[in-house]
This record gives sequence, C-alpha cells and structure tokens, in this order.
Amino acid sequence: MSTFNVPTKNEVSENNQAIFAQLEKGLGFVPNLYASFAHSDTALENILAIGNAKTSFSAKEKEVINLAVSQVNECVYCLSAHTAIGKLNGFSDDEILELRAGNASFNDKLDALAKFARSVAINRGAATPESIENFYNAGFTKGNLADAILVVGEITITNYFHKTTEVTVDFPIAQTLALETL
Repeated sequence: MSTFNVPTKNEVSENNQAIFAQLEKGLGFVPNLYASFAHSDTALENILAIGNAKTSFSAKEKEVINLAVSQVNECVYCLSAHTAIGKLNGFSDDEILELRAGNASFNDKLDALAKFARSVAINRGAATPESIENFYNAGFTKGNLADAILVVGEITITNYFHKTTEVTVDFPIAQTLALETL
C-alpha cells in the first residue's frame, strides 16, 4: 500500500487549487492521480498541458494509444481510467480488451495504431519496421507518427507515476487481461 498521500484542494498551491476547480467543473471530481501530481507546484499543470495539447488524433484514437501502452506498462490506474474514457468514446468492453492487447480487428486503421503504440512501448521507442509500415499503410502520416510518440510519452509518464506512488484507483477497476491475449 502506498504511503504517497493524495492531497486535498486546501493542501495544494493556489495555482493547483484553480486547476482542481477546473477539473471538478469538467469531470465532476479531481482524479487521485492528477491530485497527486499537485504535490508539485508545476507537475499537474505540465501533465495536463501535454495531455490536452493539440494533436492530429481524435479522442478515440488517443484512447487506442492510451489503452495499448497502459497495458504494456501494466498500470492498473490508467487501465481503469482509460477503460472508462474509452467507453465514453464509444468503445465496447470487448473492443477495449482488444485494444489493450494491441489489436483492433473491428477497424483496420485503429488496428495499425494499436499495434504501433504497443510496439513503441514494448521496444522502448524502437517500434518495429513492420508496425511502422502498417501505420503508414493504414493512412497515417509522419506528422501522425510524431503525435503518436507524444501521446505514448504522456501516458507513459502517468503510468510510471502511478506505479511509483500507488495512489488509490478512483475509477472502476479494469478487468484483468488474460496473458494469452497479449
């Protein structure tokens, strides 16, 4: 169990209190992982800036990357959060499990994206030539590749932060993925 506490709004800087208010307004609550970044006067604002930055990907495409990478990194917090977000973006439970395994049999373009993101994460940035070729063949561009790496980086930061802090997951816990599907 983690000894890394989740600060309350009254325990963080004024800047972070304002961010908490924005998160409460937009999400209805401040997720524990984000609140924990607020131990720093700058980390919460920085991680949100990366996550909310303009990208060539739709919200649904970003969730493909988030789910595939969080599975590789075995982050229960991010898997749980992005399972919920994936559902809000129209993915079914079965599709989410498939995306976590780095596949999307239901959509060729998302399949190439999931495979690419998984390859980047597994190989520490050195995606396989096959995953890159499939990514381009699916209609993605070099610009999309740059944006995909940024999304992989952002979710990896949150994955690592949770794995280090082990703050309490405040989303419904994601289903365990059977190892044979990976």
